[in-house]
Amino acid sequence: MTNVTRTLKALKTGVELIGVFWFLVMFGAFIIQVFTRYVLNAPLGWTTEVSLIAYLWFAFWGAGLMASEKDHVRFDMIYQVVSNRAKRALSLIAMTVLAGVFIYSLPANVDFVHFMAEDVTWVLEIRFDLVFAVFIIFMVGFAARCLWRGWRLTRPDWEQEL
Repeated sequence: MTNVTRTLKALKTGVELIGVFWFLVMFGAFIIQVFTRYVLNAPLGWTTEVSLIAYLWFAFWGAGLMASEKDHVRFDMIYQVVSNRAKRALSLIAMTVLAGVFIYSLPANVDFVHFMAEDVTWVLEIRFDLVFAVFIIFMVGFAARCLWRGWRLTRPDWEQEL
């Protein structure tokens, strides 16, 4: 196993552990919320907020950095019936367009997330730019994955990528 392979595997494990962390935070806050609301009859406001923020981070973190290309929803009726060369061309076009759109819109989204620093969440008073920073991570991660897949589709062993 090469150093690059080991590094990529360690990065993937780290990304997955962070995803698990956000899921556990969301689930833990949800369980506390159910217990305090229905058993103690004394609901806690912060549990809803933590649960929502953790869900947001888990969803965007997972979609941008953890989910493989095959895990994302896609319309592939045409893709499934064409030759491998056509699949390659369609995939290259899709990866280029997606990466381009995400990279092109990144500055405007960064500006908007930065603007969100003006407001805070209702209970814990967490700045909204920190809450929505995961969207920027999602955009960069997804664009990088599109470019990476596009590069793999240009290699001699491109059929493995389909």
